[in-house]
Amino acid sequence: MNRITIKKLLLYILFPTAILSLSYLILGHFCQMPYILLFCLIGTVTLVPAELGIILSASKKEFGSYSLKSALSEQGRVSIWKTLLFAFLFFSLAGLWSVFVAPLENKLLEPLRQALLSRLPAGFDWQNIDYIKSFSRPVILITCIYYGLFNVIIGPVTEELFFRGYLTSHFRIQNGFTPILIAILFSLYHFWLPFNNIFRILVFAPVAYVAYKKKNIYISMCFHCMCNLFSVIGFVLEVVR
Repeated sequence: MNRITIKKLLLYILFPTAILSLSYLILGHFCQMPYILLFCLIGTVTLVPAELGIILSASKKEFGSYSLKSALSEQGRVSIWKTLLFAFLFFSLAGLWSVFVAPLENKLLEPLRQALLSRLPAGFDWQNIDYIKSFSRPVILITCIYYGLFNVIIGPVTEELFFRGYLTSHFRIQNGFTPILIAILFSLYHFWLPFNNIFRILVFAPVAYVAYKKKNIYISMCFHCMCNLFSVIGFVLEVVR
């Protein structure tokens, strides 16, 4: 197995997300669609291929063929009901963090957030529902559908294979802190959502640790999909009512 150094770890994580974020920032100034749809489209053609490409390339070197084996080779036998049970337990814990931690973090960073958004077009504020509602009904429908596909399936599955699968198992230092470190870096790599890092770390670090110890990436994958599904449902209900 080819072990990843800290320098390569940072390169693998930060370079793709920097390309995505820079592309989003530039194209957003010329955007004629909801910015959240623009982001999902850019992510589909930049971040997803980059992360999967790293896994495929590593699998070719390790196993002789392009596959996802490098992300899944360290996984043990999977019990479906235990996987879902753990995912639901951590989803419930995330709900508590969303009630007691997220509002405090949002309140603390709100002045900084508003200062940044005041210098950008209105569409960069994904909480600006009136902006999204200003588009035609078909555009809103397309936005909801693709945002759901990307945010509930494409994005989280790719990220879990990359972060909890490949990076965690291949990092050169293997101990109980490894999944925590990867979870912290995972939170910080969300350049496009920079004001929720405390909440994200508290949400993803525990499930990343358990997934690592249980050798069951599907715990964090199911959990990640659940969390994103919850946010997508809230978004859709806001924009269609």
